[in-house]
Amino acid sequence: MNKYEATIGLETHVMQKTVTKMFCGCKYVYGAAANTHVCPVCLGYPGAMPVLNKKAIELCCKAGLLLNCSINRLSRWDRKNYFYPDMAKNYQITQADQPLCLDGFIEVDVNGTRKRFEIERIHQEENAAKNIHVSGASLVDYNRAGTALMEIVSHPCMHSSDDALAYMTAIKQIMQYGGISSCDQEKGQMRSDVNISVRPIGHKELGSKVEIKNMNSFAFIQEAISYEIDRQINVLDSGGIVNQETRGYDSDRGETFIQRTKEDAHDYRYFPEPDLLPLRLSEEVIAAWRSELPELPEQRKARYVESLELPEYNASVLTADKAISDWFEEVLIHTSHVKAVSNFIMGEMMRLLAEENSEIGACKITPAALAKVVELIHAGTISHGAGKQIIEILFKTGGDPQQIIDEKGLAQVSDDSELEKWADKSIEEHPKPVDEYRAGNSASINFLMGQVMKMSRGKANPGAVMQLLKQKLDG
Repeated sequence: MNKYEATIGLETHVMQKTVTKMFCGCKYVYGAAANTHVCPVCLGYPGAMPVLNKKAIELCCKAGLLLNCSINRLSRWDRKNYFYPDMAKNYQITQADQPLCLDGFIEVDVNGTRKRFEIERIHQEENAAKNIHVSGASLVDYNRAGTALMEIVSHPCMHSSDDALAYMTAIKQIMQYGGISSCDQEKGQMRSDVNISVRPIGHKELGSKVEIKNMNSFAFIQEAISYEIDRQINVLDSGGIVNQETRGYDSDRGETFIQRTKEDAHDYRYFPEPDLLPLRLSEEVIAAWRSELPELPEQRKARYVESLELPEYNASVLTADKAISDWFEEVLIHTSHVKAVSNFIMGEMMRLLAEENSEIGACKITPAALAKVVELIHAGTISHGAGKQIIEILFKTGGDPQQIIDEKGLAQVSDDSELEKWADKSIEEHPKPVDEYRAGNSASINFLMGQVMKMSRGKANPGAVMQLLKQKLDG
């Protein structure tokens, strides 16, 4: 029996979807040549004055509303002082004491159990530059410096890696649905610092906190949490003391490693930012932002189940990614066959996306084209198998489904004379399943059906073939 309990809190940094940076007019372009989108403000030149990005404030407050936070009508700016190469001016403009958003929560399902995770605060700040370590040298790209960044700070309310995964997944989905951020983890748009402590079950006081910094992979976060919990338990069981420290995670070795002794808040020498006035928000502005909030993933999932009559599993899969969900809804503009569309997206489309390591917006098949394929199957023009072939071609090349049908000869055969010829041949060449069917084994007809489909290269209309075989065998 485990005698310890882990406690986990997450500090999740989300890069907001703004055109320009937080305090200057520079645009951020991912992948641009190093240090080409910079100015005296984001390079920290003495005397350069910050100018507040209104859109970033709007997005931060909307994020707070989506996460059930209260919005501070008065918030203030602070300087967080530290000496790292990724912050040229040696301080970060952030919010220490009076952030924009406070006291939120989300509710998520964790392995079939509904759980509520409390959010302490969301504060607005500016991003640091990107450090690049190559060939024994450390380089700094300041293109990212000063971009609009939110930090979502949870309470220490999670107790397992599964809890953390469910929480992060929900945060990512809500930010995407809300238009707050794309949360592309490979591009550094969402990363988390994970705080972990272990204490004997029944103890009220938390154990010493270890922070694992700058993790942008959900899988690695899960691995790091599991490893760190075991490491701390082993330290305690051996009579040692868990030190408060900052650690990194080596994904190749599956281990955390010490980076430095953990700083306390006073080490950063926070003090009020002298170049920015306090931020005051009116009730009217907050009400307007609240009225613009979109449908969230759980609400959309419920709508799919109730209005579209999809199974709950299908609804969960389709709403997990906003881009896929939006694409699904575009398909439904052109067809009413909801379940068929759902199955093709969850089956063929997601398989192809995984194989190509692509996003749905990058593939060449259009929602209208997929809808046309579904309509053609429903009309009996093509078989379900032919539909799969057409979708794969459209995915890679685009084009018109009917043209592909004509070029590849994929039209379904429903001609009675042609079908009868195949049915007669199947019955003649396979007397055993014929005898078994007539003796009462109705399943034997499926073998004969398969032979017809084989002879027709999948083009025969299955419904017509089955009806014809039954007529011949029962007659």
